[in-house]
Amino acid sequence: MPHYHTLGQIPHKRHTQFRKPDGGLYSEQLFSTEGFSNDYSLLYHCHPPTQIIKTEPQVDVSPQVAEEKMLKHRSLEGFKVPPADDYLESRIPVLVNNDCHIVLAAPRKSTTDYFFKNTDADEMIFVHEGSGKVCTPYGQLPFSYGDYIVLPRGTIYQIHFDTPDNRLFIVESFSPLRFPKRYLSKYGQLMEHSPYCERDIRPPQDLETFDQAGDFLIRAKKQGMLYGLHYGTHPFDVIGWDGCCYPYIFSIHDFEPITGRVHMPPPIHQTFEAEAFVVCSFVPRMYDYHPQGIPAPYNHSNIDSDEVLYYVDGEFMSRKHVTKGMITLHPAGIPHGPHPGAVEKSIGAKETKELAVMVDTFRPLKLTKQALAIENQDYVMSWAE
Repeated sequence: MPHYHTLGQIPHKRHTQFRKPDGGLYSEQLFSTEGFSNDYSLLYHCHPPTQIIKTEPQVDVSPQVAEEKMLKHRSLEGFKVPPADDYLESRIPVLVNNDCHIVLAAPRKSTTDYFFKNTDADEMIFVHEGSGKVCTPYGQLPFSYGDYIVLPRGTIYQIHFDTPDNRLFIVESFSPLRFPKRYLSKYGQLMEHSPYCERDIRPPQDLETFDQAGDFLIRAKKQGMLYGLHYGTHPFDVIGWDGCCYPYIFSIHDFEPITGRVHMPPPIHQTFEAEAFVVCSFVPRMYDYHPQGIPAPYNHSNIDSDEVLYYVDGEFMSRKHVTKGMITLHPAGIPHGPHPGAVEKSIGAKETKELAVMVDTFRPLKLTKQALAIENQDYVMSWAE
């Protein structure tokens, strides 16, 4: 995943004495999402990160599933999800399974009176509208339109928005979210054929150490429950850290499209992978350049995966009546393809300006009650001539 990075002050050797100016010891913490068996980082706190002083009753925030089994195409109007002041209350799950939750959010206000930690899932937050910064123990991550904010599970963070107008597309992954294996060398470097490289990965910056005692609320989500944990010291009291497991940002605008003489299959757009789903980025690109080429995608059978497409911006030659923030779900088991007239219309076109995020899951997705409230009921019949 992310290459080695370090910020702030760290000792010469790990797991050795690292003392403060007053002679006291800094408190070392190993952070890894796969125990001691994979990438990790070492953080050095002014105080032990374990000092809970109070707890609150847990709250059930698990998704409310409305349909577990389906075999028809669905469409959701994502921008119909109403804005909410609180960041956590704004997060609305719409499509879920045991591998991932797909969530829409329109938060108006920053998180200033609490911190958040998802203990179950890596989070990929795609910024459709809005800008600001994510504050973490590792430093700050400034974000804007088109950014993928990737937060390993267990990362404590606050999110600060510049304005109240924000739209987020969030994927919670219950397995580690990684760069695709075929893009990586056997030593972990992004290879020449990859559509992005390490220069495009933006690690945390501007580490600020908050050496403060008090009452600091961390809202932690675990197994569908939200817990309130009060700590006696500020969670961002890190004086320095190093390693390969940390939050980062990658912009969809830095994804370099792969094109060919004839239409290329969707895996060329792959950006991230997990154990049971992939994330792809559709970006502005030149169309196929074979003299008899058909730029519109061919019909495909969708036997092995559910396909979710989140429409961000631009013109889409394969679909009619696309709106910003629209989500389409094409479930495994029935074919789908361009809408009527789209194939002929695409012939001769030289480029596309489309921008979209795709999530393909290898196990079926379920619709939530909130998803039904924003569904376009007529979408399933939109292929009729």
